[in-house]
Amino acid sequence: MKTVDYYIIKKFLGTFFYAISLLIMIVIIFDLSENIDEFLSKQTPLKAIIFDYYLNFIPYFINLFSYLFTFISVIYFTSQMAGKSEIIAILSSGISYYRMLRPFFISAVFLAMLSFYLANFLIPHTNQKRRAFTDIYFKKLSKSKDEHIHLQISPGTFVYMESFNIKSQTGYRFTLEKFSGNKLEQKLTSDRIVYDSIARKWTIQNYTERRIDGTKEMIRTGSKLDTTLNLLPEELYIKNENYEEMTFGELQNYIKREKLKGAEEIVFYDMEKHNRIASPFATLIMTLIGVSLSSRKLRGGIGMHLGLGILLTFIYILLMRVTTVFATVGDLPPYLAAWIPNVIFGVIGLGLLKKAPK
Repeated sequence: MKTVDYYIIKKFLGTFFYAISLLIMIVIIFDLSENIDEFLSKQTPLKAIIFDYYLNFIPYFINLFSYLFTFISVIYFTSQMAGKSEIIAILSSGISYYRMLRPFFISAVFLAMLSFYLANFLIPHTNQKRRAFTDIYFKKLSKSKDEHIHLQISPGTFVYMESFNIKSQTGYRFTLEKFSGNKLEQKLTSDRIVYDSIARKWTIQNYTERRIDGTKEMIRTGSKLDTTLNLLPEELYIKNENYEEMTFGELQNYIKREKLKGAEEIVFYDMEKHNRIASPFATLIMTLIGVSLSSRKLRGGIGMHLGLGILLTFIYILLMRVTTVFATVGDLPPYLAAWIPNVIFGVIGLGLLKKAPK
């Protein structure tokens, strides 16, 4: 049985990495042919193209299509085994169908763990370089938030800026207010506030500070005040889909901070967090469906199995998109939106497993 396990694991993983490697090369060739004029017109360094863009593009692409190629790989080599009557030979030797599934799931668990690691730890770092390259040579990913920025930076502490300049890291018409319950304790206003990235502190210029203690009120003014605030410049501007650059821990902390500040678009980050957990399980579900679907010998052979498999995969992807839309523009909780496709296709997989030849 160890020989059979090794054979299946080798075929499964070998087919997966071979297929996805071929597609990566094809995609890179097409992408290069499409963007070659852009690279030449902007005199993009060859080193940056290779190491900052394409090399960091590979992990992102592998993870994006991991469950799809897992499915295709399982269907392809399992159909071959069924066509050559190898599955019949395995079952006839006294090995149960469920025991035969073990090497499939060992391989699937490995790929699921790889997907989880890529999505939550490696890809956020590679995306920083890839997206920085995109920001310089393709399109700007950063833009200032709308004017009149209101934020809660800690319980009872609110800041306001009329506008913020990304390049100079400068905010204009700044106000800081601290409340104790419904009572205002401190209000600080200034013409300008500048962030020092080296000292990691803010410099408040031309300020007026009011402190209120019951019936007493103290007012002071000054030209310069150095202070630390629970506020970073990147929280004052929008970077499109910046969750792609966050590890799982950073994403969780960002969601907590933004919920405290009452951010409206936090649902996109919440959706991303749950997708990163749910997506690796799609590898296991697609493996179950793929084996159950293709272990039966059909007249159409591999072509019939691949056709059915690709159809199911596109239905799965469509369902993921639909539930995501319901979560981002509707009232569907993000965790439900992320897990509904897995639950539905998990039930389909169990149904196919019952009907599989044993």
